This record gives sequence, C-alpha cells and structure tokens, in this order.
Amino acid sequence: MTNISVQYEPPLPAKETLPTMYDLPSENPEEPGLPDEFHDFQPELLRQTFQPRNWYPDRLFCGSDMNLYYDVKHLNWYKRPDWFAVVGVPRLYEERDMRLSYVVWQEGVNPLLAVELLSPGTEDEDLGETLGEPGKPPTKWEVYESILRVPYYVTFSRYTNQIQAFHLVGDRYQRAELSQGRLLLPSIELSLGLWQGSYSKIDRLWLRWMTLEGNLIPTPEEEAAVAKQRATNAEQRADRLAAKLRELGIDPDKLS
Repeated sequence: MTNISVQYEPPLPAKETLPTMYDLPSENPEEPGLPDEFHDFQPELLRQTFQPRNWYPDRLFCGSDMNLYYDVKHLNWYKRPDWFAVVGVPRLYEERDMRLSYVVWQEGVNPLLAVELLSPGTEDEDLGETLGEPGKPPTKWEVYESILRVPYYVTFSRYTNQIQAFHLVGDRYQRAELSQGRLLLPSIELSLGLWQGSYSKIDRLWLRWMTLEGNLIPTPEEEAAVAKQRATNAEQRADRLAAKLRELGIDPDKLS
C-alpha cells in the first residue's frame, strides 16, 4: 500500500501518493476493493448493445455486479459477475418485478455468457489460476465451468486491452477461437469484440456486442445521433430542391 504519511517538497501529484481502491480495505474482508468507474461504464455498454436478433427483448436478462446464487444446498454462496447474460427468461422476475439477485434454481435457466473485467487482486481467480479450499465456496472459474456450465466465458483487461474467451467443450473450458478478434455466438446471431471509440465521452478500447459480420450494435445515444443526422440531411435536401425550383421560377410553397 502506498505510504501517504510521507511528506515531499514539492508535493508529489495525488496520483502518485494517494492509495488506489485496491490498496484500501473493504468493510467486507472478502472483498479487497471497490469497483472503479470502468466497472460501471463497460457493463452498461454491454447491456445497451446486447440485442440478439432472434430473441424478443422481454426474454433477455443482463446482470452486472449482481449476486448470482448457484447452489441450493448452500443458500448464502454466490458469485458476482461483472456482467452476465441470460436468454429465455423474462426480462422482469415473474413478469413484474426487477430482480434483486439471480437465483438459478428459481429461474431454471443458467447464464449463456459471463464476463469478468480483470482487476488487481482478482485476476488469478478470474483466469482459473486458483483452487477452491475444502469447505469453502468454489472459485468463480469452478462455478462457471463445472456448476453452472456457462457456455461462454470472457475476460477483458483494460490494462493490457486483451480479451480472452473460453468455450465449454465437454466439461472443461477451452480457449475459443476468435474470428478477426471477435467471439462468435451463432446461437444468438451476435459476436463480442473490441471497439475503439468514445463511450460516455471516454475514448478507449471497449468490449461491445456486434453482429456476426462485425457491424456495431448501436447504443440508444448512437441511434438518436443517426436519426438526427438523417433528419438534418433530409432538411438540407429539401432546402436545395426548394432553391432549385425558385431558380426555375417555381414557388415551392405553392406546390402540393
């Protein structure tokens, strides 16, 4: 942990002296740090662009940083994926309520895909490099692979901009082959890959959903911008046509 009691002259920049969230303890001793801004923006971009063409929106559910309960014999055991998607369940629980958690034995459908955003302190577990201890909850990898048998598992590091994808083959995860850097999911007619662009006014590489062909699935903000541009273009075309008619001695206002 950074020693913040040492005084320097002249003072060092705060970024070099103040502790990060990963240095600060949590009220929960099992959670060493708090989510950063990236853990807010990236899951939201995934949610906004998760639009399978072959599923109705009201039969899709996306969760981020939500308790995922997986073992009916251990009711207090859960994992909290940074983002996960389920197809074939009501968008609202029992068709009326927003979920407080996702309980697999009540829902009856396991996630299709889970995403973990790699962070210091959790990277080894996220990549399956740690083992569960007897009598304690299994690791994330063990839960996704062996208990929930989530077909697709993806990790993304914003520090290295590396995406790693795994596909369940038999009873084990294997590295998934990427097509032009994208994970193809034909069952939902989508692919998942990296995009360089501005989201929430932050320009960087983002993980986002695309079509199988690699075309971007637009966010609501992007759709609104496209619609506004189309309206502007239509108005400009109308203005040019009106000007041309006036050159020909025709009053466009009298045309019906």
